[in-house]
Amino acid sequence: MRESMYSALFGAMSNEVRLDTIANNLANVNTTGFKKQAYAFQDTFQRFATDYLTDDRQYLRAEETWPKAYVQARPRLSGQYCDQSQGPSQFTGNQLDLAISGKGYFKVRTPDGDLLTRNGSFRRAADGTLVTEQGYEVLGGGDAIVIPDTAKSVQVDSTGSISADGQALANLDLVDVSDPKSLQHAGNNTYRIRQGSRATEIPADGAKVEQGVLEKSNVEVVSEMVNMMEAQRAFEIGQKIMTTTDGMESLVINKVGQVS
Repeated sequence: MRESMYSALFGAMSNEVRLDTIANNLANVNTTGFKKQAYAFQDTFQRFATDYLTDDRQYLRAEETWPKAYVQARPRLSGQYCDQSQGPSQFTGNQLDLAISGKGYFKVRTPDGDLLTRNGSFRRAADGTLVTEQGYEVLGGGDAIVIPDTAKSVQVDSTGSISADGQALANLDLVDVSDPKSLQHAGNNTYRIRQGSRATEIPADGAKVEQGVLEKSNVEVVSEMVNMMEAQRAFEIGQKIMTTTDGMESLVINKVGQVS
């Protein structure tokens, strides 16, 4: 099979993943605290058996091998990661809406364990517990934060200290990750450290909490639309190359061996 077929196939597969990623980003353009997904490229090497012969005794290979040994590189998507850049702020005036300025995450307790999120759209549950939109407990000091029924107002300072009517309740658990690219989506706008990664949770030094504000998605619609058109065109080019290569091979097969 011609090398152009392999190259076009690799390119089409890579751009298919790009299109899926871009579509997911655009679908979450209005999701509070959402972080867009990005991707990285690397070369996938195809090697012949003779490429692994590292012995310097030349007499073991008296004649030059045919076909000549060489390494072919084809670009592929090597992985995806969350772009953790800051999103724009939106003022709401709701005293339970919180946003983090700088690096850091809120810690929440879910049925799947403790996870991280940038979505600070919180509410007070029926039992007084501070929870997320999905009902996950917001953690402070490693435990749930309970707001008294009699509380008329809730204050949250820039360090994440929560008080009700001037009475201190708890300090929000604000954490950061040593390697943000190790984070992966865990569903419902939450994140966890990828299994097998060496990244760890660290204190969110420098993070400031803003009350009455929400962090919007960091997805830029115009940029994502341009990326989508680019990926779509590249995918179509890959398809055309495969079709053309297939036609050329069919022509060669049908012509070879014919007697004029």
